[in-house]
Amino acid sequence: MSEFNAKRTRSDFLALVWRTVSKEPVLAILIFALLALQIAHTRPWMSLPGLVDWQTVLTLAGLLILTKAIELSGFLMWAAHRLVHHIHGERTLALLLVALAAGLSTVLTNDVALFAVVPLTLSLHKLAPLPIKRLVIVIALSVNAGSILTPLGNPQNLFLWQTGGVGFPAFVWAMLPLCAALMALLGIVTFAMFRAKPLDLSGDVEEHRVDRVLCSVSVLAFAIFVALADAHHVGPALAALAVVLLLWRREIVFRIDWLLLLIFVMMFIVLRSAAALPSIHAAIAQVGIATPARAYAAGAVLSQAISNVPAAIVLAEFTKDWRALAFGVSVGGFGVAIGSLANLIAVRLSGEKGMWMPFHMVSIPFWIVAMVIGWALI
Repeated sequence: MSEFNAKRTRSDFLALVWRTVSKEPVLAILIFALLALQIAHTRPWMSLPGLVDWQTVLTLAGLLILTKAIELSGFLMWAAHRLVHHIHGERTLALLLVALAAGLSTVLTNDVALFAVVPLTLSLHKLAPLPIKRLVIVIALSVNAGSILTPLGNPQNLFLWQTGGVGFPAFVWAMLPLCAALMALLGIVTFAMFRAKPLDLSGDVEEHRVDRVLCSVSVLAFAIFVALADAHHVGPALAALAVVLLLWRREIVFRIDWLLLLIFVMMFIVLRSAAALPSIHAAIAQVGIATPARAYAAGAVLSQAISNVPAAIVLAEFTKDWRALAFGVSVGGFGVAIGSLANLIAVRLSGEKGMWMPFHMVSIPFWIVAMVIGWALI
């Protein structure tokens, strides 16, 4: 009887896994890709967790918890209420959100900027009907474009800044033309995608109360957590945060998107396994990226296959032209969603079904035009 129960439990577990995977196309693709990579170039299964950037995963977990805490405090709805009553048109609101996301991404990284702006946008959508899919798309593009400017904007910039041996002002000055050009392009795209029609505020009839204690603690904890994560103390910071909230407001921890963390773990394993393939290194060595134009093109194209952070790490072994490579992997963040992990975060945070097709209908043409702009500037 116990053997029968064990088989039934195992069967139920496999059925649950299948239901979860079948509802998550990104996770299904990653699992298939991992199996294909293991067949093509086998790694010991026990070595795969070593491919994961746990600093990033733990930071993401902390940000998910803190964003959910701020959301449950009611602050985002209150802020959204104040904002919609000062902004009277969809186009103006879209341009403001794009500017806010881009500005935050230059100092807080593109991922952290998304955790601030996308939940605010979702709160706005609850008050006034908005084209939420289009808003999330331009916000994702804006954090990728804005984060180009500084070494703090994204992981690939930080890596290339450290390996390039240039000062902070010199890096910003070198990246300014591309950042400005892509933000101008995004401004034109945003202006075209949204109409100047008035916001419908008929749904904003409730009083928006804020749990001041939860909000204050969450905002303070957000700042402390980001500072500790930046100082590479994210493990103890996340542990302390989780213990406090599990004892005080455990529903916050239980309601975060745990599946997003699993997808990120799988992406690190798959992308870094792909980046380590001897065939990729051999192909790069054979083609050669000694000139700025080739380094730029390699960064922009390879990012479409293995994401821009692994592309920057792989290609840095073959070129010393950090600026051309930075231009390339920055442009590579557009195009297919895998080009930048920020794209995945934006789509997941939106909670909207059927986001991938409209996202790529905007991001791929944007990538093509950005490729031309970067080529002209390089």
